[in-house]
Amino acid sequence: MDPFALIWWIVLLPLGGALVQALFGGAVVRGLGPQNGKKVMGFLAVLPVALSFLLGVAVLQAHLEAGAGTERTVVLAPWIDLAALKVDFAARVDSLSLLMVLVVTGVGALIHLYATGYMAEDRDYTRFFTYMNLFVVCMLVLVTADNLPLLFVGWEGVGLCSYLLIGFWYRDLANAKAANKAFIVNRIGDWGFMLGMFLILVCIAASVPEAQTDGRWLDFGFILPRAATYLADRPELATAIALLLFVGACGKSAQFPLYFWLPDAMAGPTPVSALIHAATMVTAGVYLVSRMHIFYVLSPVASAVVAAVGAFTALFAALVAFGQTDIKKV
Repeated sequence: MDPFALIWWIVLLPLGGALVQALFGGAVVRGLGPQNGKKVMGFLAVLPVALSFLLGVAVLQAHLEAGAGTERTVVLAPWIDLAALKVDFAARVDSLSLLMVLVVTGVGALIHLYATGYMAEDRDYTRFFTYMNLFVVCMLVLVTADNLPLLFVGWEGVGLCSYLLIGFWYRDLANAKAANKAFIVNRIGDWGFMLGMFLILVCIAASVPEAQTDGRWLDFGFILPRAATYLADRPELATAIALLLFVGACGKSAQFPLYFWLPDAMAGPTPVSALIHAATMVTAGVYLVSRMHIFYVLSPVASAVVAAVGAFTALFAALVAFGQTDIKKV
């Protein structure tokens, strides 16, 4: 068996875990009793994420044996099949994607384990782990996607799961408002992401005859190698694309000026704060900038903006923390 084909099992295992929690969790808890039932469902929530981490280690080993600079595309199934546009459910296996896979699954498994105890007395125990497993799935889709549309599916998925988890205790109005704020502010960032994606399609894809791409205009294997060729003498377009993508990154990674949803997001359960707002979702913007790095190489202006916004956000957030009394918000 091709070890690189395991990349899709890394994504599908937590998806199976989410389905088990959603479909059978309530029945198991009622059948075995709250104490034993929650232990079983907690184990079944942690197991798929931990197995995904182990599979990630196996794929990383195969990747290193093939050469750290190796890039592979593993197609699961076709998705969009139009005359002028084709998009597959395809995973990109390279050093960047595997690094993020190990972060998401490794940290995610530990936080899931912690949450089995933290949420033990909660009446919506299985609903919580349904959302947690689903978040891991969406984050894995985001970091393994081989094209921008599939990455955007994962991007929107983590936004939805963040909304569901921040507002998990929705009976408290403050939690519901915090979830709404996070969801709405992130939509502003998503607007930038979408405009950047469309600008890539118009400016780069339209420059190449369709016969040379088979309609796969938005695959990273098409975009990244050609960006330097078609934008080297058009720095203003490279800057526009880079800045629009960075708007999306600012929303997900809570950078200035789209940072203000993050403190209120601490209203959710502590495992949510640890998984989404400290370890994984806030790195999605960093991943996007890293994946699309060629546009920042082509645009010194955009690179300077990224550096300035990052530095200002770090300093500003540190100063704001002086006025906080909740350790989670700090």
